[in-house]
Amino acid sequence: MARYRYFLIYKPYQVLSQFTDPVGGKRTLGELYDFPRDVYPVGRLDEDSEGLLLLTNDPQQNQYWLGQNIEKEYYAQVEGIPPETALAQLRSGVDIRVRKKIHRTLPAEAQILPASPVLPARIPPIRYRKNVPDTWLTLTLREGKNRQVRRMTAKVGFPTLRLVRWRMGAHTAAGLAAGEILELAHF
Repeated sequence: MARYRYFLIYKPYQVLSQFTDPVGGKRTLGELYDFPRDVYPVGRLDEDSEGLLLLTNDPQQNQYWLGQNIEKEYYAQVEGIPPETALAQLRSGVDIRVRKKIHRTLPAEAQILPASPVLPARIPPIRYRKNVPDTWLTLTLREGKNRQVRRMTAKVGFPTLRLVRWRMGAHTAAGLAAGEILELAHF
């Protein structure tokens, strides 16, 4: 009988959510830990995003975590200060382009965070601009299209500067350092 393995990782900025780089020169998950050969990421975080990533060799758990019933919470540092109208648009769903087609996002929870979240330092850090304010949002989605949060915030006029997946279901990145890996008995 196969032994299933379950890992939580805080994927650092500029690390690919895969084990090999077809182009060469980019950092991959394989550089962070000697994962078993049959373990794969559950979904992806793009190279420019960071935060919680689940990995497993359990096909049933993989399918479950990719479903639309799992909440995924993101912290997005955006350029500017979004008014309530922009947050309302995010909450009701916006049209974004995914693979050359228009996709209407599912309703999302969207709020301004009262303070900057406590996160591992990003290397390199976001460029500070004295005359351009930024705001941290929390966005909770039940779907995961390619670069969805970035496309959503841009659509309402507030480009994402830094994006962190903070939570998947009940699992959070709380207490994890960038690149840190925890092996669990189950998800």
